Amino acid sequence: MIPVPLQNLLDRLTVAWHERAVALKAASFAMVGVVNTAIDFSVFWTTVHFLGWPLVPANVLAWLVAVSFSYVMNSFITFGPESGRVLRWRDYATFLASGVAGMVASTATLFALSYVMPLLAAKLISIAISFVVNFSLSHFVVFRARPPQ
Repeated sequence: MIPVPLQNLLDRLTVAWHERAVALKAASFAMVGVVNTAIDFSVFWTTVHFLGWPLVPANVLAWLVAVSFSYVMNSFITFGPESGRVLRWRDYATFLASGVAGMVASTATLFALSYVMPLLAAKLISIAISFVVNFSLSHFVVFRARPPQ
């Protein structure tokens, strides 16, 4: 038996989750982003340190791999109700196009900060900048709620 206050909290969270409150979407986006960040960072670090790639191409490849994972996970989890939990090439293209802004922001931040701080710190800050840009565009553009047709 679940205590009444805990059950009330669970009920409120369930309703908020189903209503897809922005804060919960952001939290879900962030959770997907944690895995996404690990993918981005791993691909970036591998291409720079083990393959000897320059920063910009390594960052773009890391972004492309990570954004593909992100599209799938966000289509099924974060923005599942909006996407119908269906993967579509057109939606993927839109997601990629909107993600370009995040990638450009990330790459510009990485490039600029790499001159004034260690590469690891610059990369982590560039990831944070990318999160803000990508969530905003995903929420307000790519997966926006559409009126019933």
